[in-house]
Amino acid sequence: MPSAAGAQPKSKVKAKWTANSMIAGAGGGLVASVATCPLDVIKTKLQAQRKIQGQQGYEGIYDTARNILRYDGLRGLYRGLGPTVLGYLPTWAIYFAVYDGIKSYFGEPPLALQAPSRPSKPADTLYPAAQAKGYQPVMREHPWSLHILSAMTAGAASTCCTNPLWVIKTRFMTQTRDEVRYRHTLDAALTIYRTEGIRAFYRGLLPSLLGIAHVAVQFPLYEQLKVWAQGVSDVPLSSQTILLCSAIAKMTASIATYPHEVVRTRLQTQKRPIADEMSSDGMIKRHPRGGFIATTQKIITKEGWTGLYRGLSVNLIRTVPNSAVTMLTYELLMRHLSERTTSY
Repeated sequence: MPSAAGAQPKSKVKAKWTANSMIAGAGGGLVASVATCPLDVIKTKLQAQRKIQGQQGYEGIYDTARNILRYDGLRGLYRGLGPTVLGYLPTWAIYFAVYDGIKSYFGEPPLALQAPSRPSKPADTLYPAAQAKGYQPVMREHPWSLHILSAMTAGAASTCCTNPLWVIKTRFMTQTRDEVRYRHTLDAALTIYRTEGIRAFYRGLLPSLLGIAHVAVQFPLYEQLKVWAQGVSDVPLSSQTILLCSAIAKMTASIATYPHEVVRTRLQTQKRPIADEMSSDGMIKRHPRGGFIATTQKIITKEGWTGLYRGLSVNLIRTVPNSAVTMLTYELLMRHLSERTTSY
């Protein structure tokens, strides 16, 4: 039967949700990456630093920031902003599109459209059940499993697609004053490819994939905090409440899964030429081939367990407001885009 006037097929609605999710996610990532880039530079330098606290030459947060400003000026705090923006835009666009796409497939509305003010209540939404009993309301089933599945799948998809950009970003931020500096993102990509090959762009991918546990904690917790904050009220959540829920969820996830970030940064900063070099005395200079396990063991052996939490404090200062700005921008953009979509 033809659809009623003004009604749109479910496939069209889901496609619009996906498009809106990509636009809103990319917008949130852009705003957050520009706002917190200086803290990202300091955090990445601390993670890459192989000196132990208390040793001569060790630099903490203050010394790292002071040296950046002293030798590179204010621009030094924004070094790597280009690949960061290029990385965050597709990362969040892919992430939110996949996250909302999976939830929409099972009948649950996108992340920002769960206010009770929607035309149909969540309890009335149906999704195909695996059992022969047919269709069951979403709210009769525990939503955490769906949220975790959506978060982990979306995290894996965005990580695999954008890992090369994060390698370039890490290299930009950790270059020393003695090295030949990359001129721009394309120059960095070409230099890495010519000297280290295509495999260099996927260094740190394994710890990044293990870091999917981060979003598996963050997003389900964020959604649950929103449910608790909403209570029985019919009023959409305020910006302050969204920021608070996002900050709590991000802080919890960061503390629980932080070590993978340090290992990832160490792997991404390893420079391994395509071929081993031969020195002037005829000896072959072999470059270390440290994998995820070997790098983790090396950090623990030489720097102790605290080495796996290098830069955690500045990371929390950076990621908590970053995530809060990202989620707030995403939610507000999704509400605006959804209002425009339903008006047509």
